[in-house]
Amino acid sequence: MTAKVVTRHARAKINLCLHVTGQRENGYHLLDSLVCFADVGDVLHVAPADHLSLHVDGLLSEGVPTDGRNLVLKAAKLFEHPEGATITLTKNLPNAAGIGGGSADAAAALLAMAELWDQPIPDNVVQLGADVPVCLAPMALRMRGVGEDLSLIPPLPPLWAVMVNPRIAVETPPVFKALKNKNNAGLSEMPEWHDAREFAAWCAMQRNDLQAPAIELAPVIEQTLDALHPSLLARMSGSGATCFGLCESAEQAEILATQIRAEHPNWWVVATTFS
Repeated sequence: MTAKVVTRHARAKINLCLHVTGQRENGYHLLDSLVCFADVGDVLHVAPADHLSLHVDGLLSEGVPTDGRNLVLKAAKLFEHPEGATITLTKNLPNAAGIGGGSADAAAALLAMAELWDQPIPDNVVQLGADVPVCLAPMALRMRGVGEDLSLIPPLPPLWAVMVNPRIAVETPPVFKALKNKNNAGLSEMPEWHDAREFAAWCAMQRNDLQAPAIELAPVIEQTLDALHPSLLARMSGSGATCFGLCESAEQAEILATQIRAEHPNWWVVATTFS
């Protein structure tokens, strides 16, 4: 009998808007963010085994730890009675990129292990990271608090996008530390959006409060945004360095992606959809 193999996709998380609205005494920052997911991500395969192990492959696997530092293994060990499993993580997303790759991988691991081991998802997944809860249900949501307050939003219109990372890792703590004002207004009221142009216009009135401090630490982010300016809206996701440009059609996204690849062959560039 063939051993059961469970496959889960870990889609890239995109902060379309990210407002920092405060900071708790324990240091955790309060956010008000509109989050969606791209149709591109890492892939996780898990199969039964005598012990727990992690293998990482893929074009962007370099530098990804395979020991206890990896959130995938931490997620597996959260289960009350962790069993053995062979985990293979195929990395298609850049690391420390502001698109929740590690958190999405952890969420995929939680879902895969729950199925493989026939156990419920543990209650304390937020200890893995503030983005893990939203990654467990990869859909467009409003994320508040430290990531635990999730709520539905009006349906997003069809969104095409180009995602670009200039192949640099940006760690999140220094970006938050460089943020001068940590008590900002939250998102404005969300209307019903009828098309990508209307949505981009609303998004343009919102912010990513981490964009300016991230550019101070990694000036190439500004160059990345400039490369995306033919789009409806160019913005950084999360704490960077990945940026995105919203487009009106799949054709426009492909044209822009091809143009950026030609001008910056060493950058990570993908045309995708957001939902």
